[in-house]
Amino acid sequence: MGFEESYFVTDYDPTIEDSYTKQCVIDDRAARLDILDTAGQEEFGAMREQYMRTGEGFLLVFSVTDRGSFEEIYKFQRQILRVKDRDEFPMILIGNKADLDHQRQVTQEEGQQLARQLKVTYMEASAKIRMNVDQAFHELVRVIRKFQEQECPPSPEPTRKEKDKKGCHCVIF
Repeated sequence: MGFEESYFVTDYDPTIEDSYTKQCVIDDRAARLDILDTAGQEEFGAMREQYMRTGEGFLLVFSVTDRGSFEEIYKFQRQILRVKDRDEFPMILIGNKADLDHQRQVTQEEGQQLARQLKVTYMEASAKIRMNVDQAFHELVRVIRKFQEQECPPSPEPTRKEKDKKGCHCVIF
């Protein structure tokens, strides 16, 4: 999404894999986001399944100015579910470049319709104007936490040290 340390990178190259870690507090709980941006590129196809195996949640990002990227989302979601051997997994669908309304090839309604079909949340974002970027990651952490609590209900209150160690491994496709 061109997101890096809270500013828009104008020379961001979406064809190269990028990873970074961000510490934040979400709903009064510390979170460490380990973010890997694969940019959905075929060059990373061989490694993609490894990312899918280790990821705890996924932002499925397409550009609203590129219908082809939108049409790839279903394939990525199916591949994640296959690799995870699950019927559902924490994911959020993100329509990026929402500030470029005059270049839009995918409507907000189409994004919402696909999200309903995939049974995920839909958000529109713009890295350039910082619209919904942090919110997308925060919402993904909430979805991951809810999923993990349903999978394995919390045991007695963990110590402060255990809480601080817990992170979320997010992957952007």
